[in-house]
Amino acid sequence: MNFSDSEIVASIMVEDGFTTTTDFKEADLIFVNTCAIRDNAEQRVRNRLNEFKSVKKKNPDLVVGVLGCMAERLKSKLLEEEQLVDIVVGPDAYRDLPNLVKIVETGQKAVNVLLSKEETYADITPVRLGNNGITAFISITRGCDNMCAFCVVPFTRGRERSRDPETIVKEAQDLFNLGYREVTLLGQNVDSYLWTGGGLKKYNPTAEELEGSTSFAQLMERVALVDPKLRVRFSTSHPKDMQDDVLEVMAKYPNICNYIHLPVQSGNTRLLDIMNRGYTREWYMDRINAIRRIIPDCAISTDVIAGFCSETEEEHADTLSLMEWVQYDFAYMFMYSERPKTLAERKFKDDVPEDVKGRRLTEIVDLQQKMSLASNQRDVGKTFEVLVEGLSKRSKEHLSGRNSQNKVIIFPKKDYKPGDYVMVKVHSCTAATLLGDSVE
Repeated sequence: MNFSDSEIVASIMVEDGFTTTTDFKEADLIFVNTCAIRDNAEQRVRNRLNEFKSVKKKNPDLVVGVLGCMAERLKSKLLEEEQLVDIVVGPDAYRDLPNLVKIVETGQKAVNVLLSKEETYADITPVRLGNNGITAFISITRGCDNMCAFCVVPFTRGRERSRDPETIVKEAQDLFNLGYREVTLLGQNVDSYLWTGGGLKKYNPTAEELEGSTSFAQLMERVALVDPKLRVRFSTSHPKDMQDDVLEVMAKYPNICNYIHLPVQSGNTRLLDIMNRGYTREWYMDRINAIRRIIPDCAISTDVIAGFCSETEEEHADTLSLMEWVQYDFAYMFMYSERPKTLAERKFKDDVPEDVKGRRLTEIVDLQQKMSLASNQRDVGKTFEVLVEGLSKRSKEHLSGRNSQNKVIIFPKKDYKPGDYVMVKVHSCTAATLLGDSVE
């Protein structure tokens, strides 16, 4: 989401006469687009800001701004107390950036962190910052209404609103015409996408509104129909909202990738309840069974939190057992870190000791690495269609791309180029990568 937002910001600033650069030392204006979902992310941002502060000593005219989630949360601290930045802009105020830059040029600090119920930036054509020219992100919703106990996103990104499907399909078509061959539809919760002629999600739409509405399954089908050579991915799904219609559309169109990121967070129903996730362990297992039934070769990844408030050893064991039952292909795994303003901070005590959190996370990571390796080993001997994205990071004689299941496959370059679809037979693997040779 932040990468997609950065492309929107780049478009706004290019329209105002700026150009982008890959070397921050030659920039007149630096924006750091931030995430506040974990403390570790915030610390990394602070380190970058201190690095830019030293650059600013050599170039006093340099303007530094913080965008996104941290901007809304830490505006006064970043501007006044620590004096690390000149501009602070929330995720719904990017259109105001040219005006804010002009304010800073008069010697003042500038801030706009107002949240919106309408802003989707649907009319802005993003400046594509990715360097492969093959894959791109398309934002379909902004904000989130879920209010998970551990998550700060609803407070930093505001209410959920959906983007007009016509603008999404047009963006996908434009990207394909420019040579892009894969788009990822983005949202905090793509499954709750619903367009009823207005952006803000309605919890009780009338029958008339629903009759002319567009659901996520219908939107994804329209994007898939742009061209059979345009791959379609999406992220992120919410287990409580994923319905069979989405899975059936995925099964119907070969160019919709067989990969779902379905964050579980915990394998224990009591913890899921206090996390305010809206589903039980059994519900989640039912959704996994539906995926396996409708899309048998679908890869599944997840998010897991270790050491959430009051988690016991038995509940941690429930998470491990669910992971083993699902056999995830890969996962994003974290220790719980308390976030200001969240329900968990207000209501629960962060009472799992850090060393216990660390040990539980290690057990989760070790298990997932074992499962990821086993998943890749099962693919040895199989042949996959790979979309070439570019050169391998380790060898200019090899290309890198992904198959439908979102697995990275490395193979000899030969005469292939980025954007080509290549059939590759896998001959070996690591826990993270498949290795193969192209076949006719």
